[in-house]
Amino acid sequence: MSNIFTTFGSAMSEKRKANTEYPYFITFTVVGWIDVFTRHRYCEIILESLEFCRKNKQLEVFAFVIMSNHIHLIARQQDGKLNEVIRDFKSFTAKKIINEIETNPQESRKDWLLHLFKYHAKYSRQNKTYQFWQKTSHPTELYNNEIFDQKVEYIHNNPVKNGCVTNAESYTFSSANPESNFKVDEW
Repeated sequence: MSNIFTTFGSAMSEKRKANTEYPYFITFTVVGWIDVFTRHRYCEIILESLEFCRKNKQLEVFAFVIMSNHIHLIARQQDGKLNEVIRDFKSFTAKKIINEIETNPQESRKDWLLHLFKYHAKYSRQNKTYQFWQKTSHPTELYNNEIFDQKVEYIHNNPVKNGCVTNAESYTFSSANPESNFKVDEW
């Protein structure tokens, strides 16, 4: 394991913005903690979008898990523009997933989901019709290997602690699963 921390110094940013070259622990939470990611197609949209960001926005993803209503990542953008990638990722995935909900004739929860996203948008100046994600992603700068490893363990054990699986490697949408289609970057 290489030490990605020695290159960037050791001071932790006081601002909770992902604007350094460090990796960050990030959480994306669906408004109202709505269980959207119980459908594989919506999880696939997340992974496809992460892959796009890797190829086109220099995103590195070191660990991930997609739970039913939130996502945890450890990621960085080498130019210190992770905050911009997060903004674009959240905007794109919200629109894509809502469109998928609207147009999927097999989505039995369509009316209920859209009603909830519309309800949450009423309290937001940014979102006119629907709000999918909570505003903040709670970026936490990971400035040394010990903290980095703690967050990887937390991410991988999230489905176990939630009672979804008995071992982390069995959870489909996680970097702990060796058979995951989405391969994380080396750290």
